[in-house]
Amino acid sequence: MTVKKSIALSPELYQYLLDHNPPLDPVLRKLVDTTRSLLPENAHLQVAEEQAPLLAFLVRLTGARRILEIGTFTGLSSLAMAQALPADGSLIALDVSEEWTAHARRAWAEAGVADRIDLRIGDGLASLRALPAEPHFDLVFLDADKENYVNYWEEIVPRLRAGGLLVVDNTLFQGTVIDPGVTGSGAGVRRFNDHAAADKRMESVMLNVADGLTLARKLS
Repeated sequence: MTVKKSIALSPELYQYLLDHNPPLDPVLRKLVDTTRSLLPENAHLQVAEEQAPLLAFLVRLTGARRILEIGTFTGLSSLAMAQALPADGSLIALDVSEEWTAHARRAWAEAGVADRIDLRIGDGLASLRALPAEPHFDLVFLDADKENYVNYWEEIVPRLRAGGLLVVDNTLFQGTVIDPGVTGSGAGVRRFNDHAAADKRMESVMLNVADGLTLARKLS
């Protein structure tokens, strides 16, 4: 019998978690608050607050210099990762919305990292397929349309260097992934989770972080 060791986070325990993580700097904090204030119906698309320092930590841990982000929204994740890059590092951000990424552009400029970020607006898969096909990314963060997660994975893996890290958000998708009859985005994530777990090119672990986070390392 599997023994469950994870616990549900009460609001108080969640705040405790945030209090014991690296604090968001003023620009990151302002971006979180601005997104919640100006885009209340879409603010759930922003990565969880604790994911910002985690992504920055992963950039530093891996020594990443070339990053790809697919799904930028208002820019919290890209800002955190760009701040953790070395001065000569670069991040390509793919998104479909000029409106939402306008908030990102302002935050990047305010934080002094706009010169590290190349924002490309358009269909995510088409933009990804237009990138060089050889392995050249050190770290990729995927948080785009869930029904295409398998397609994104298949385009990303060849472009990831050996030992490179792929971070995929929302892989528990509000718990819907355990329902074999789930449709839409939940079905896309469910297909992706099975696909990623079976891919021998990658070593993957799924974590109970926010709405589920999968970390996958390219083996060769």
